[in-house]
Amino acid sequence: MAAVAVTLVRRLLRSGPRPGLCGAGGREPGAAPRRAIGHGRVAVELDSSTGVAVMKMENLPVNSLSLDFLTEFLISLEKLENDRGCRGVILTSGAPKIFSAGLDIMEMYGKSAEHYAEFWKAVQEMWLRLYQSNMVTIAAINGSSPAGGCLMAVCCDYRIMAENPKYSIGLNETQLGIVAPFWFKDTMVNTIGNRATERSLELGLLYSPPEAHKIGLVDQLVPEEKIQSTAAAVMSQWLAIPDHARQITKSMMRKPTVDRLLAHRESDIQNFVSFITKDSIQKSLQMYMEMLKQRRG
Repeated sequence: MAAVAVTLVRRLLRSGPRPGLCGAGGREPGAAPRRAIGHGRVAVELDSSTGVAVMKMENLPVNSLSLDFLTEFLISLEKLENDRGCRGVILTSGAPKIFSAGLDIMEMYGKSAEHYAEFWKAVQEMWLRLYQSNMVTIAAINGSSPAGGCLMAVCCDYRIMAENPKYSIGLNETQLGIVAPFWFKDTMVNTIGNRATERSLELGLLYSPPEAHKIGLVDQLVPEEKIQSTAAAVMSQWLAIPDHARQITKSMMRKPTVDRLLAHRESDIQNFVSFITKDSIQKSLQMYMEMLKQRRG
């Protein structure tokens, strides 16, 4: 993992820093002490009085998981992991009506095999860091969350979704002609069970908030205006548990899933590159992008 982190840091330095969206860390008199951390695509604010950080995805317009976004996300997450004053993270979106649209298709179309390998390694690293984080992680899902966005959410310890009928969540890769890798599948099985995952992945289902809650894909539904306050209240319940006991239990539950990817990481990258470079897959992605352009037009 260290080599991957170094590569990602170098990439971010090459692209140059972007100004953070949460200010320079100043606060109004009497307000709780807060520190701004992170770059423009990922705005992070840590409240040192509670030990809780809010990590807000700001990769507009739809928080696509591009290589640059993943690089900034990983660096911000690592800073929080290394900060002894931070015990929990609330992951949410600064984009209207969308949590994250998932993997950036432009990273998977018309690029070199080397680029695809670098991109997939970053996706793996995002999952590894978030899924086995020592911090309490809560997803405040304030918009639709298909594909990779759903994966980010199910990596978290607890998921709260806005009760909006226009929002949806799920691993819908098969609708794009893409197969979700085994560790996507394993994470989903650990969340909703084998049969529900089988049906969900084969059909590429996207669930409404009530449907997602019914199958256990999300833990709680709240009105959109209450999602952040609810996340803060739930976080306080999780932080009431001694860290060492919670962390050991989390590792015990998730380590077998993590170890499976670590044991097959290179072959997983090779499989992805081999799959995504197929002419049929490139044509499918091209057709999907053309369909998106027509919708926007």
